[in-house]
Amino acid sequence: MAQGSITKQCSCRIDGKRLGTRCPKLRRGNGWNPHHGSWAYQLELPADATGRRRQLRRAGFHTRDDAANERDHARGLLDLAGADTVLRQHIADLLHHLKPGEPLPRRDLIARRIHAGVPTTDSTLTLGAYLDTWINNRTGLSPATLRSYRDHITKYWKPQLGHIPLHALTAGHIQTVFAAIEARNAEILTLRASPDQAVRDTVKGVRTVSPASMHRIRATLRKALNDARRVYHHQLADHNPAEAVDLRSGTPPKPRLWTASAVKRWRHTGRRPGPVMVWTPAQVGEFLDYVEARDPELSALVDLAVHRGPRRGELAGLHDYDVDLATGEITITEQRTSVGYQIIEKEVKSAAGDRVVPLADDTIGTLRAYLARRAAWRLAAGPTWQHSDMFFVRRDGRPWHPELITARFDRLVTASGLPPVRFHDLRHTAATLMLAAGASIKEIQDTLGHASYKLTADTYTSVLQELKRTTAEATTKLIPRRNRKAA
Repeated sequence: MAQGSITKQCSCRIDGKRLGTRCPKLRRGNGWNPHHGSWAYQLELPADATGRRRQLRRAGFHTRDDAANERDHARGLLDLAGADTVLRQHIADLLHHLKPGEPLPRRDLIARRIHAGVPTTDSTLTLGAYLDTWINNRTGLSPATLRSYRDHITKYWKPQLGHIPLHALTAGHIQTVFAAIEARNAEILTLRASPDQAVRDTVKGVRTVSPASMHRIRATLRKALNDARRVYHHQLADHNPAEAVDLRSGTPPKPRLWTASAVKRWRHTGRRPGPVMVWTPAQVGEFLDYVEARDPELSALVDLAVHRGPRRGELAGLHDYDVDLATGEITITEQRTSVGYQIIEKEVKSAAGDRVVPLADDTIGTLRAYLARRAAWRLAAGPTWQHSDMFFVRRDGRPWHPELITARFDRLVTASGLPPVRFHDLRHTAATLMLAAGASIKEIQDTLGHASYKLTADTYTSVLQELKRTTAEATTKLIPRRNRKAA
């Protein structure tokens, strides 16, 4: 193997031509001039796949020893291949493609890659470039999951860490992303609390990133990095750095009841006591009456959501053949969701979600009345009626878009003057009504389609306690007392 040459050169020019190693200023007496020029080395590399010769040339070293040490380091990297000429060529490829000033890869890194039997030529592959390759080759994912992965990559991972070499990624890098998210969350909350309306308007509609969302953001990177090792055979550290990142618990927040004191506090401050809020039975009744009067097109769907708790996509995906009012039950097997406002029809999330839900007589009566209204709509629409086999439709026969359900619901809640809840909170409301009626946790689990009994029990223990306190308070007030002060 070639030893490689070491020279001293400079950038002086005569008549526009660079002198390089021929500059007379490089020498002083019988030795080198330490104040002029710099040291460089040249190392013959194995020929490329086409047989073409190539050299590793590196310059700009302050001393001859510096140049010699790096040259010897490059030779040591080539020596790792032993008698394997193909591997030696791959290592040479890596050295030949280094940019000027870019450090040579560490010997231990290349040795580890060789030992693991993985490619040696991608040490400059960045996280951003890898994530692009990874997401573009993902198949078999639902559109919603694919969109979630892409959102996490484009919003968080590429902007902040996309330039980091894949092999150099650490848990510290990843932790900085979540620190930035937390800082932005704090900024949003501060702006929301400003007494200046103009300041509050700057974050109107801007949502903070919840702990559960942060766990999903990390899960995207963790999956990508696991695939980097398992599928694409990129050698990372001995462990996946995404697994070493500490995050706050991503346990979903527990539902809380809109008690009288909570409503009073909300009306005074404008702040919700918690992210997941549930109406009391009296508030539910008030809202159902309001929707029936103001939006008969949506009222039956909301009524079913309140009493039996199907998910929004399950309600929008109900077919006529899924609803049997003679036996008083609905069969839930599919859901109609949206990704980027594009409709996606698919099976329910889990085996537990594939279920038969019994209906009470009042709900059956509400759905029969809805079918009578639907028949009247169809008659009035005539040839413009949009034929489908969906159970819940609009006045012209079009199936409901899930996003439109939410938008209409949100407007109705605001207009009703009731304390705010999300459409998804109607599932929690349904569970609360069942608890109030004495239903068991197992019955609630089966009705809502939860895969885990523990999930159901953990979710509704807190709201059950609030409900008991509210019931106890109401029961006490039923008993007249002469000395009781008026509330």
